[in-house]
Amino acid sequence: MASGTLYIVAAPSGAGKTSLVKALLKTVPNLLVSVSHTTRAQRAGEQDGVDYHFVGEDAFHGMIDGGAFLEHARVFDRYYGTSRQWVLAKLTAGYDVILEIDWQGARQVRSQMPDCRGIFILPPSRQALEKRLFARNQDAIEVIERRMRDAVNEMVHYDEFDYLVVNDDFDRALQDMVAIITSRRLRTVVRKQDLRELLHNLLD
Repeated sequence: MASGTLYIVAAPSGAGKTSLVKALLKTVPNLLVSVSHTTRAQRAGEQDGVDYHFVGEDAFHGMIDGGAFLEHARVFDRYYGTSRQWVLAKLTAGYDVILEIDWQGARQVRSQMPDCRGIFILPPSRQALEKRLFARNQDAIEVIERRMRDAVNEMVHYDEFDYLVVNDDFDRALQDMVAIITSRRLRTVVRKQDLRELLHNLLD
């Protein structure tokens, strides 16, 4: 069995990354998303172990010291980290794995796993991004203003990623992401193992 591909999916807050990844998981088989550890407060409707692993700062720093994270970063005054052991186990089992992280985390992962592939999701405009942030009704105005400033700082790193997807039309953006994963799975190095019997019958 070929090992899976590790995908990094990044986007400015409000670009629709989480919704696209959820739809992608329902569309593409053998695809998993890593559940990050975070020190931020649990929001209404979120489930521990499903949306995030919610931990205190002391516990998080203990995990850093123990080398438990493939990457970790401080974002919006809170810490986020990806379990190294979980990701490597799933890739070895043949699953493709998605990390929903920012450009800082992406750099950390690429330095350790250069074969990973990065997908950056862009909003169709700044106006659309701001409208989506206000539509959430989750944050105060000053928080949204800060997120807009941080969004620009995030988006300047788009060219560090392998693929760009513009989330203007959701269905089209989802199709683009499916195409990226499908094309990786159709590589000869992957398919020749799945098609051993067919290749043997064709060539023998």
